Amino acid sequence: MTSKTGGVIDLRSDTVTQPTPEMRKAMSDAELGDDVFGDDPTVNRLEAVVAERLGKEAAVFVTSGTQSNLCALLAHCGRGDEYIVGDMAHTYRWEGGGGAVLGGIQPQPVPMLADGLPDPAAIDAAVKPVDDHFARTRLLCLENTKDGTPQSIARMDEALTIGRKHELATHLDGARMWNAAVALDVSGEELTAGFDTVSMCLSKGLGAPAGSVLSGPADLITEARHWRKMLGGGLRQAGVLAAAGLYALDHHVDRLADDHQRAEALADGLAEIPGITIQARNTSMLFVAFDRAPADLQTTLETAGVRSLISRRDGSGQSRLVTHLGISDADVTTVVAAFAAALS
Repeated sequence: MTSKTGGVIDLRSDTVTQPTPEMRKAMSDAELGDDVFGDDPTVNRLEAVVAERLGKEAAVFVTSGTQSNLCALLAHCGRGDEYIVGDMAHTYRWEGGGGAVLGGIQPQPVPMLADGLPDPAAIDAAVKPVDDHFARTRLLCLENTKDGTPQSIARMDEALTIGRKHELATHLDGARMWNAAVALDVSGEELTAGFDTVSMCLSKGLGAPAGSVLSGPADLITEARHWRKMLGGGLRQAGVLAAAGLYALDHHVDRLADDHQRAEALADGLAEIPGITIQARNTSMLFVAFDRAPADLQTTLETAGVRSLISRRDGSGQSRLVTHLGISDADVTTVVAAFAAALS
């Protein structure tokens, strides 16, 4: 099984995977309809499967994790409302400010702790009193995993308890929630039980070419479906993509443990190379720093057939390597050798 393009070992993200031959066959064989009319049987089946596996009433298939989170924000909050979110969370920092731009929803960022949980004390302090001077605090958003770090159910409940105290709705950006579930050895339903709505990506660790699923109470999902249409997410014969998601849920969840093991092996190998410091290894993500990285390191690695993010866009100075469906044990060995040669 491979998902490489042109023989390149691509460690930039788990979004770079290609559909496996078996997934392509499932897509080719998918029974199709018109999803805007609600009669694409494969989309309907995917939505039902996700809702059932996460213990939610309903679900809606959307084009991306960003659209899924935005539909959730718009379904939960009205103009002038506020959501509380970690200051480095994807829904706040990496999604173009969509909630504010398109929904008039004010984000209230609070500090994140080292494992990606927003500080519960800061959440408590950030909730606004009922007063005409303030935005109305309506929603608490968490993220799991955060930079690959899984948060346990107990850790998330520290924040959710504060949300329940203030009668806030709760949303989980679970783009990589299955990495967390596998690492913690819990079911998806157990992991997400404390949340009203959950966004789950199919195109990251699960290896589908596109799509996310938003699940939650039936009335909220009906509202989210309305927003999906307004945002241009009403697709037609979307069962081709939904079939890939169904295949991924049936075949690519448990194997995430392989990605985690390969990230650990990669960390062990790179740690032996002078000039490389392993800053963190979180599930399938590895963060490294270089003592004296040559300016052309990324180009040198690409010449050796290894593609990576040597400098992240967030300005942190960290370099991120991500293992995924398309990375084999042999690839890990090749990557270590390429880094050793480039830094020698």
